Parts: sequence; C-alpha cells; structure tokens
Amino acid sequence: MEYRELGKTGLKVSVVGFGGIPVQRIDASSVEKVVNRAIELGINFFDTARGYTDSEEKLGAALKKHRDQVIIATKSMARDKKGMAADIEKSLKTMGVDYIDLFQLHNVKDRKALEQVMAPDGALAALKEAKEKGLIRHIGVTSHIKDFLLEILKTGEVETVQFPFNPVEVNGSQDVFDLTSKMDCGVIVMKPLAGGALTNANQALRFILEHPVSVAIPGMDSLEQVEENAAVGNDLKPLSETEKDELAGVVAKLGTSFCRRCEYCLPCQQGIDIPSVFLFDGYYTRYDLKDWALNRYQSLKVKPDECLECGECEERCPYNLPIREMLKEAAGRLG
Repeated sequence: MEYRELGKTGLKVSVVGFGGIPVQRIDASSVEKVVNRAIELGINFFDTARGYTDSEEKLGAALKKHRDQVIIATKSMARDKKGMAADIEKSLKTMGVDYIDLFQLHNVKDRKALEQVMAPDGALAALKEAKEKGLIRHIGVTSHIKDFLLEILKTGEVETVQFPFNPVEVNGSQDVFDLTSKMDCGVIVMKPLAGGALTNANQALRFILEHPVSVAIPGMDSLEQVEENAAVGNDLKPLSETEKDELAGVVAKLGTSFCRRCEYCLPCQQGIDIPSVFLFDGYYTRYDLKDWALNRYQSLKVKPDECLECGECEERCPYNLPIREMLKEAAGRLG
C-alpha cells in the first residue's frame, strides 16, 4: 500500500482510506470482517461521524482491537463549544477509545455555520481544548462548498480539509490544492465515486490519486469493495490515454446536476428514500438498465408522489439541487 503524509499532522495515511457511511447497512459482525480485511490490505485511515447513526459504534468495536495500527477520524455537526465538547465525549465513549486521531468540523456549508464554529464560544474552541487535553490529536474541517474551506484554511486553525473531488467534481479544487500545499494541510477526498454515479472505482480512484491529495475515502460495506479499492493503493498506476478518454465520456454523460447520494437530504418526513429514487433514475437514463431500474423503483415503500413539497430536503442539500423538481421528473420516467 502506498502511504502519504497527511499534511503537517505527521501522520502517514494509506492513499485509499475507508469511508464509514455504508457500514450503517450491515451488522457488527460483517463490519469487523470488512475492517479486518481492510487492515490486512494496508488501509489504515478510517472515517466516520457522529451523524452516521451507528457507524461510530460498529467501527469502534472493530478498530479498537487494532488501535496502534489505525488512524481514526470522526466529525460532528455541532456548531457551539458546549455541543462540540459533548460530541467529542460521545465519540470517545461510543468508539471505546482513549483518543481520536482526527476530529473534524462537519459540513461547514454556509456563512452562518462558518461564523458559528469560528466564534469564541464556537465548536473550534472545544476542539482546541480537547486537543490540549489529548482527547483528540488533530483538527480538520469538511465541506462540500470549497469557498468556505478556503476561508477556514486561511485562518491556519485546521490541519486537514475534506471535500468532494472526483472526475465529475473538479471545479474549484485547484484553488484548494494550492492553498493546502501552501499551508501544509492534509487533503482527504470524499465522494471519490461521485456518490455512486461513477461505477469504475479503479479509474476514479487513480484519477484522484494523480492529484495532490493525501487519501481518498470510498465508502465500503463488503469484502469485494475492500479488495477492489485496496488494490488501487497496492499497485498505483497512472491512467492510460484510453482510460482517460473512457472517463471523459462518462463525465460528459453525467453532467453536473445529479445526486451524489451524500444522504444529507434525509430523513424525509414522508419517508421517501430520495437518494434511491435518483439512483434508479440514473440507471434508467444513463446506463440503459431500464427494466432493472423500474423493478427496483417499484419496490420502494414510499414513492415521490407522496412528497409534501416542504422543501426541507433542499435546505439540507449541500449541492443546492432542486430536489422537488428532480423527484417529479424521476417519477414521470419511473412511475
């Protein structure tokens, strides 16, 4: 496995890390098998969050048995000092560890959130105190909006940034790369497969790792995914011209107005599985799997026509997608 410096943290991380969102879908026993295999294959960076339901609990149970071999990263949506301090304690207790390697300000996506976390009584203050106490080792930030990452970076208060970067989402990334290089900040890439829109994980990861990033963290919940993703870091090769052309074709077909399946739109008060609707619509429109997509769509318990158009999903979407209109369009094709 190839390893890179995580900026000024001094940590050496596997170029392919482990995204912890999908483990919510599998049981604790399966998580342990997946984690153990990832470690065997050289993966040492594991990312989770307070907001990923039982992901911290499941990953913690598996990772604490290998504490000296792994780098644990988690994050919290808390915006004030009191809330962040409480979440740090919860993460430590839930994961069953004495310290967390990297604790991140989670999804700082607008001006209000930025001002809240950076205030004297904001979440950053709690992270700095926890670092002084040895409860956490390093401080980072995550965001889907690169402008706010740049602002936080310029303060010098964070050691890592985490943001979406992949063959589809490249706009603004060079500005982040330039500043992280200048600030000696670690770069963690989330959504390396554009939320599942990119199906060739090997090509997507290799594309990402040709850039100045420390680690890419595809979500994984199966041994097959671990094997496939770890293989990239264990035999890292540049993309051929043919592969670059193939990726360019996929990117052109996807465009930019698509769901990345980050799941921030959930929960829907009506119970609509919004990301799944868009996933099936993508298979219907982009991959010529119409029968498969229609069958899967029909299996959904709640269809988009039950949408109340409350707009809560759009308020939470970090990509500002017109979700309500997109649901209507998908239902028109699939319904």
